[in-house]
Amino acid sequence: MTIKEIQDTIVDEFSMFDDWMQRYEYMIELGKSLPLIDDKYKVDENLIKGCQSKVWVHAELDDDKLKFTADSDAIITKGIIAILIRAFSGQSPKDIIDADTAFIDEIGLKEHLSPTRANGLVSMVKQLKMYAIAYQTQLN
Repeated sequence: MTIKEIQDTIVDEFSMFDDWMQRYEYMIELGKSLPLIDDKYKVDENLIKGCQSKVWVHAELDDDKLKFTADSDAIITKGIIAILIRAFSGQSPKDIIDADTAFIDEIGLKEHLSPTRANGLVSMVKQLKMYAIAYQTQLN
């Protein structure tokens, strides 16, 4: 699936819920299903700067596709990074760099987060794209 197809699926899933309490519960479930990052990657250089809670993200290139793993010490934040990883993991660095992130606004995520969590969300997206840029330069 392309990034856009995955994002559209996520938007469709969120539109099935009537209220934000149900959406938060769904995000928590997504966070619980997130493949855990290996403890050896839970180091300071993998922490996302700008997040109130701790969020570790590790990226590695496998067959010209970026694979992300992550973890967070906060359950909602873990759900947020799970959504982003679902959209971007397993894609080429170039596709990640070029990807639109409007789906975040479409599901209403930013407007339903506290300002600090919304800033953290922006930092997470930025960090995933920075990994993609770093790996793309290695491929060129």
